Amino acid sequence: MNVFEQLGFDSQESANLVVRSDLIRALEKHINESQMTQSRAAELMGVSQPVISDLMRGKIDKFSIDKLINMASRAGLEISVNIHSAA
Repeated sequence: MNVFEQLGFDSQESANLVVRSDLIRALEKHINESQMTQSRAAELMGVSQPVISDLMRGKIDKFSIDKLINMASRAGLEISVNIHSAA
């Protein structure tokens, strides 16, 4: 059981939230380690600076998996998916 299930989300929404939170953390880490300004990160990822601000503040509800994958790809990050049985 993950933290989102413990907070009462159903298993499908919980899985979605886990993926989005992992992507947000990876993007935030990349921005911080690259010492990019929010403006530069926005330019690189094809979004506005307020979107990067929302990302850096962890506003998970503002982001879809698709949007986060597109941002990560534009930032030069490699994305992989691991799928395994829940049982």
